[in-house]
Amino acid sequence: MKAIVIDSAFGLDNLRIIERPEPKPGPGQVLLRMKAWSLNYRDLLVTKGLYNPRLKLPFVPLSDGVGEVIGVGEGVSRVKVGDCVAGSFMSRWTAGDVTDVGAKSALGGGIEGVAAELIVLPEDGVVKVPAHLADEEAATLPCAAVTAWNALFTLGDIKPGQSVLLQGTGGVSIFALQFAKLAGARVIITSSSNAKLERAKQLGADDGINYKETPAWEEKVRELTGGAGVHHVVEVGGAGTFNQSLKAVRLGGTISLIGVLAGKGDVNLMPILMKAVRVHGIFVGSRETFETMNLAVAQHKLRPVVDRVFAFGEIQAALKHMESAAHFGKICVRI
Repeated sequence: MKAIVIDSAFGLDNLRIIERPEPKPGPGQVLLRMKAWSLNYRDLLVTKGLYNPRLKLPFVPLSDGVGEVIGVGEGVSRVKVGDCVAGSFMSRWTAGDVTDVGAKSALGGGIEGVAAELIVLPEDGVVKVPAHLADEEAATLPCAAVTAWNALFTLGDIKPGQSVLLQGTGGVSIFALQFAKLAGARVIITSSSNAKLERAKQLGADDGINYKETPAWEEKVRELTGGAGVHHVVEVGGAGTFNQSLKAVRLGGTISLIGVLAGKGDVNLMPILMKAVRVHGIFVGSRETFETMNLAVAQHKLRPVVDRVFAFGEIQAALKHMESAAHFGKICVRI
């Protein structure tokens, strides 16, 4: 079977398609024939050696994918042959708080990922996907969707009528937009593209701010909220935008810290204290969170936003598209 590996050195140009023996499921394991993958910014960092430069190569990347169960090992009872499932981001984090064991089981980072035609996963590390979704749509769920759901509901406890600030129009932010609107929240979203802001409004965003045209976007957020600030910020920029998020959030509000897309910067901790802000680090979520989220996705027939679908052999082009930040929503690869 074919697999994609980061070969003898890091870098997009060192991704290779190789032949590997077909894996066999052992006790408690399932064999999947993969149908589609989706990309996350983490995959770009892993491939370039910026996520874990000590990663042993060659290494199979990618955390997110969906496939059909074509074989099961002894004792498997959660799924059966023919089921369409996605791998949970951390195959050993089933419920509750994340543990060291769970964190070390993160696909495409802690352990090898899903970028192969056939993969074996523990039965506790797979989740049945909503039946109304196409393969590419289902493949977008394990990381970005679960992260957004965890930020807004599991830890964020967002309520109808509250306000949410989203940064950019990548996978996590667009899922957060869709989920926040399901909850009846007001959404303010930022982007450097007016065209992307218009697309976000078509998905339900109430207000859009072009941060190129309005560099002090935090002041615009406060203006839009009558001077109070938002209840919740989904922070994907990291240190480069965190101080502005602290100004944009209201007293007693919440910042869900998810990404580091805006690079480095000096963070002023005083507003966290003086405004009684809750800051949550969001490391995706458990299998239980994934399954809970899927109930809402199925109930509302929510459809993930897929920006573009690449072919198996176009993985480098797909990651370069991710690097360009030209996408809106998720980038997928059809197998």
